[in-house]
Amino acid sequence: MERIERTALRNLIHNETYCRKVLPFIKEEYFSDRLEKILFTEIYKFVNKYNNLPTKESLAIEVNSNRTINEDEYKKITDILSTLNPEPINLEWLIETTETFCKDRAIHNAILGGIQILDGKDKEHTAEYLPELLSEALSVSFDQKVGHNYLQESKERFDFYKKKEERLELDLDFFNKITRGGIPSKTLNICLAGTGVGKTMFMTHLASSILLQGKNVLYITMEMAEERIAERIDANLLNVGMSDLEELPYSMYETKINKLQSKTTGKLIIKEYPTASAHTGHFKNLLSELSMKKSFKPDIIFVDYLNICSSARFKAGANVNSYTYIKSIAEELRGLAVENDVPIFSATQTTRGGFVSSDVGLEDTSESFGLPATADFMFALISSEELEEKNQIMVKQLKNRYNDPTVNRKFILGVDRSKMRFYDVEQSAQTDLVESGQPSTTINDTKFKKLGTFSDFKI
Repeated sequence: MERIERTALRNLIHNETYCRKVLPFIKEEYFSDRLEKILFTEIYKFVNKYNNLPTKESLAIEVNSNRTINEDEYKKITDILSTLNPEPINLEWLIETTETFCKDRAIHNAILGGIQILDGKDKEHTAEYLPELLSEALSVSFDQKVGHNYLQESKERFDFYKKKEERLELDLDFFNKITRGGIPSKTLNICLAGTGVGKTMFMTHLASSILLQGKNVLYITMEMAEERIAERIDANLLNVGMSDLEELPYSMYETKINKLQSKTTGKLIIKEYPTASAHTGHFKNLLSELSMKKSFKPDIIFVDYLNICSSARFKAGANVNSYTYIKSIAEELRGLAVENDVPIFSATQTTRGGFVSSDVGLEDTSESFGLPATADFMFALISSEELEEKNQIMVKQLKNRYNDPTVNRKFILGVDRSKMRFYDVEQSAQTDLVESGQPSTTINDTKFKKLGTFSDFKI
């Protein structure tokens, strides 16, 4: 069985996420083997100097210039390097295991250091240093942030207010308006709709539009086959009706794909899991493998859809109520978004009552009211015979941490079901949706009225 030291070295040169997370906390003295210690030191120096992961070749060259080792030791180090090939591994487990290793080694070294002090072999420290030595060892942690000091960190907080948060812009004006310019990272965003209304269509539309921005998209499906999801994205991006795809000659299809490739630098990965078989643990492994094997890191993740995920906390068939189970899935997905610094989009079903209703609320969330409590942004897609005749669909905000959800609470989008697309419609379509006490849904460049002077600011 491989030692954790060797596993850590392997991932320090192949796994950038792992390296960035743990390298500031691992120390040379934690390695008991001298040759592994030398190799770690060279990795540490390389990353700090070049802000990039070293290759095995560059490490071999750096080690060769180390005058503290002989030819036999150099051969042994290159033999170690030859074994450090990338392998799939659970990143969360590895980080936790490495943190435990660092703590254990720090305590071990502190005890040995304490014995040296008591025996009088340490000429620099006295017994009075022992509490500090042990305290430093016990405080080893990969998370050095213990909280925000409200008064002392006011300047950092002010700078944060002025900093423009990076967001993924959408190709639908109203969605950009209600999200204040797009979807930020580390968020969970939920589409609520009845069966067949358009949950998957909406997510494949967003996936298509974000791909065209040159972004990397990961689409996880547990309801449809990978090919069926790809078919919907083909219809959207290639401007071909679903029913016409089968009749499209390959030469024309290839031409359209090549033209699409020239328009974007982004990548789209579609991964299928059997219904209710996968949870965030599987998704983390997938992200790790995609990073190692494809050099792929997503800018956004779609999970189609939340209700047919499984939970990493509870075994299948566990005796837990639906509220607890669905809420745990939502919390795990949001944790995945935070951990990987990406937004996650998913969907959920309405209740039976919500499916036949002309208006949908949070109370119509299928199975769990805990889901809206966890989501950052949640909206409903509402259809009716009248709207379908006009090729339209209604969107209703249910929860919005990015903006005031009472402004533009409802709005209309156009929908082209044959090409799996949504689009903005003329302003006249929004006119009848202005609710009592709700501002107009008009999209314009009018800015909010600003305070005239600082005297208007009160505490």
